[in-house]
Amino acid sequence: MQLDIFADSRDVMLRNDVLGALQRRHPGDAREAWQRLADEFPDDGSLPGLVTLIGVLEEGVATPFTAHATLAAACSRLNDEVEPAARRLLGDAAGCAWMVPWWRAVAQRAAGVPFRTDVSEHHAAPVWLRAGDWESARHAVEAIVSWRRIPAPLAWMAEARYRSEGLEPVWPLLTELAWLSPGRFAGLSQRLADVSLDALRRKFDANFDGSGQTADLAWFPAWVLTEKPGLAPLLREAQPSRQTAPERATRLLLQILSLERQGNQHELVERRKALRDLHGGLYAIYMKTR
Repeated sequence: MQLDIFADSRDVMLRNDVLGALQRRHPGDAREAWQRLADEFPDDGSLPGLVTLIGVLEEGVATPFTAHATLAAACSRLNDEVEPAARRLLGDAAGCAWMVPWWRAVAQRAAGVPFRTDVSEHHAAPVWLRAGDWESARHAVEAIVSWRRIPAPLAWMAEARYRSEGLEPVWPLLTELAWLSPGRFAGLSQRLADVSLDALRRKFDANFDGSGQTADLAWFPAWVLTEKPGLAPLLREAQPSRQTAPERATRLLLQILSLERQGNQHELVERRKALRDLHGGLYAIYMKTR
C-alpha cells in the first residue's frame, strides 16, 4: 500500500492551524480551525484540550472576586484543566508562557480578597507567583498584617524575593519559615530547586540526629551554622519567632561563633554547655568542626 503523505498529514495541518490561532490569541480563527479539524477528524485526541483553550480565549472581561470560593474555583480550573492542556498541546515551555496572562488576570481579580488563615492559599499573592510577577507578589504579601509571623505569606515573600534577588538575601526569611513551619519550608525549598540549598538539605537529611520526620527541618538553620558559619551574618537578621528549642539553638550558635572570634573562653564554655543540653546531636556535629 502506497502511503499518501498529503492525506495522512491533513490532520497535522488542521491541528497546527488551531494551535497557531491559539498562540496568536485569536479566538475566532481558533474556533473556525477547530471546527474544520472536528468535521474531518472527529476522533482526534487533541479536540477536547483544544476546545478548553479556545474557551478561555473566548471568555470576556470578568468581574473582581469577592469571595474565597470563587477565587479557589478559578485557580482550580486553570491549574487542573487549562494549564495541563496548554502544556500538552503547546509544549511545557510554550504552554507555561501561554498561561501567564490568565494567571495575571486571576491575580488582578483577586486583589480585594482578604487573607484568611483558614483558606490561606486563596489569595492574590500565590497567583502572582504563578504569573511570574515577583514584585506584585511582594506587594500583595506586604498588605497582609503581620505577614512575617504567618507561615503562608512568609513563604510567598521568600519565594518572590528568591526569584528576583537570589538565595543570599532570603536566608533570614527561610530561617524564620523553618522555625514556624518546617512543612512549608520543605515545600518551598523543593519548589525553589536551588543547587546550593538542595545540597545542604541532602547533607542535613543524611547527618542530622533527629526523628527523620519533616519536623526536623526546624533545626536546619542551626545545623547550617555548623556547616556554613559564614552565613552567620545573614541568619542573625532573622527576626525573633516563638522561642522554640530550634530557634534557641540557632541563637546559641550565633553567640558561640561570635565568642570564638573574641576568644572569650569562659562565656564560650557556658554557651557550648547550653547547646549540648538543648540538643546533644547538634552539639556533637558542631564539636566535630572544632
